[in-house]
Amino acid sequence: MFYYVYVLQSSKDNKWYTGCTEDLRKRFKQHNDNGVFSTKNRGPFKLIYYEACVDRHDAFVREKYLKTGMGKRYLKNRLKRFLVLTG
Repeated sequence: MFYYVYVLQSSKDNKWYTGCTEDLRKRFKQHNDNGVFSTKNRGPFKLIYYEACVDRHDAFVREKYLKTGMGKRYLKNRLKRFLVLTG
């Protein structure tokens, strides 16, 4: 079993949302169906990045890191080609 750390981009406001889940497909659908309080009415979303972890704790630590300033810089650097194409 894997645990996923993911980043969604809102098509409405272009802002990113970072989360963690055991079932990425189910969670992505929940976000797009307005079933998640923190992203309600911000969809539709695009999945722009994800990582898979074997350990649940590692996934949640990684999620927390990606929400920091350093983590956001990492993501922007990692996704720079995507950002140029969608810019």
